[in-house]
This record gives sequence, C-alpha cells and structure tokens, in this order.
Amino acid sequence: MMRAPIFGRLTGSEEILLPVRPLYIAITLFVAMMINLLPVTGWVLALRPDFVALVLLYWGIYQPRKVGFLPAFLLGLAMDVADGSLLGQHALAYSVMMYAAIFLHRRVSMFDMRHQILHVLPILLMMQLIVLGVRHAAGGEFPGWGYFLTSITGALLWPATDLLLKMPLRQRIDPDEA
Repeated sequence: MMRAPIFGRLTGSEEILLPVRPLYIAITLFVAMMINLLPVTGWVLALRPDFVALVLLYWGIYQPRKVGFLPAFLLGLAMDVADGSLLGQHALAYSVMMYAAIFLHRRVSMFDMRHQILHVLPILLMMQLIVLGVRHAAGGEFPGWGYFLTSITGALLWPATDLLLKMPLRQRIDPDEA
C-alpha cells in the first residue's frame, strides 16, 4: 500500500536519501548544543525545547546504528555541566531517551509526520520526567506544570527538525535528466 505524499513531497519510506556521514551528525549535535546554550529569559525560556534531546532523538530514530548511547551520555554530561545542574541527570535522561528511540525507530519512521509527533511527544515527556525525578530526589522542588511545555514545543518542532536535517541528504536533481 502506497502512502500519499505530504506537502507535495514523498514520505520517508519512498524517499531515497544520500548516506549520512558521521561528521554531519556531529555537526548537527554541536549546533543543537550551541542553540541550547544561547541565553534566553522570560516566556521564551518556558517554550524553548531541548534541542540536543530533539536532535539526538531524531538521529536515534533515523540512524540508530550511527548514534547510540555514548553520544547521548556524553552530551547529557555536557548539558549538566553547562546548566550547572546535578551531574548525570541529563546523561541518564538522554540515555533512556536514546533507548526508546532505538527501540521504536522502525515503528516511528514508517508513520507520517502527524503520527510521528504522537510518538515523539511521550518520549520527550519521559525524558523530562527523568530529569525532574532526579532533581526531586536530590531535594529540588517541582517547577510547575509549565515545565512540560518544552516537550510540547519540541514535538511540534519535529517536522521542522526532520526537514532541516534531511535537507542536505536529499539528492540533487540533474538538470539534464529533468
């Protein structure tokens, strides 16, 4: 059964992409970390998703053999140091999130974008619950229900993440063949 194109382009199962180079994956993770480190305040901070988690989740779903637990753990430690938070909370959360991404990668990648969002949202919420649980176990207070808005905005940014990260991997159409 063939799925209909979304927004005039093929869905993931019919589209043939160029192979992903490890350097490209490393660059995207570095850029995501730099975006996470940008100083923001106010309502933007409440809505800004964890871009490192979003990009790690993307690569865990679409390239599970190239991105695994080690980058997730190391980036989690880096985020803990950058945030000045309890060492290991992001590392644990990213590692569990990567496990879920690798476990569900075939299922998520076969769905269209609407259904992928419905799979990504619980994974991002689970990651935030782990960070919150570790923080609470260390004596921290509950930050309020607005804390979970970042998972919702991260899930809503999933189509944009897919579009941006696949853009360099799309094959160029040869003008002589068109």
